[in-house]
Amino acid sequence: MATYRAAKSGLARESQEKINRSFDIDEAKKCLKWICSTSGETIEINGIEERDKMMAFFHTTLKDGMVLCRLIDALLLPQDKIDFNAKSFQETKLPAFQSARERERIGIFLNKAKAYGVSEANIFQTDNLYERTNLVQVCNTIRALGIEAQTKPGYSGEMIWPKKSEENRRTFTEDQLKAGQQIISLQYGTNKGASQAGMNFGKQRKILD
Repeated sequence: MATYRAAKSGLARESQEKINRSFDIDEAKKCLKWICSTSGETIEINGIEERDKMMAFFHTTLKDGMVLCRLIDALLLPQDKIDFNAKSFQETKLPAFQSARERERIGIFLNKAKAYGVSEANIFQTDNLYERTNLVQVCNTIRALGIEAQTKPGYSGEMIWPKKSEENRRTFTEDQLKAGQQIISLQYGTNKGASQAGMNFGKQRKILD
């Protein structure tokens, strides 16, 4: 667990400090407010304005995976709902088991988020949240989930995220593709009017009478 990890030093510490400095308080608040409005959770976030305090609160609120699982469950179709009676959601007094189950719950959220449509590039790693190594990426995942949710027909939540960019896919007929293969792009030059006239290779052979 994070409690027993040695403090980072050297380049690792500098890298972690750089990530922490990029943590956006307003973005984190936006994520938590959206979680509340979507899942029905109650999260008191008023009065937190300092980055370190907001990071600590954000981490503590989401670390055990329960809030995240309730969030994704609220977005899922009935057949895809989470079984909250499963062992991963049962309380245990053993710290080692509790840690394992919290990680499992985070993993369940991540797998459901990917199945929901969030791209792999926008998915955080379990340790990013559990060990608090990259809370910025956790925000990115929640943001990406919100953007994806807004594209779903049955979504009735707040529309607070940017619209998902749509791919501009172009289709061509077989004749168009064949015509394109016959074109030599001018960026590669042109062979129009080219010939080997005047080209000499090697030493010329002299013929003596």
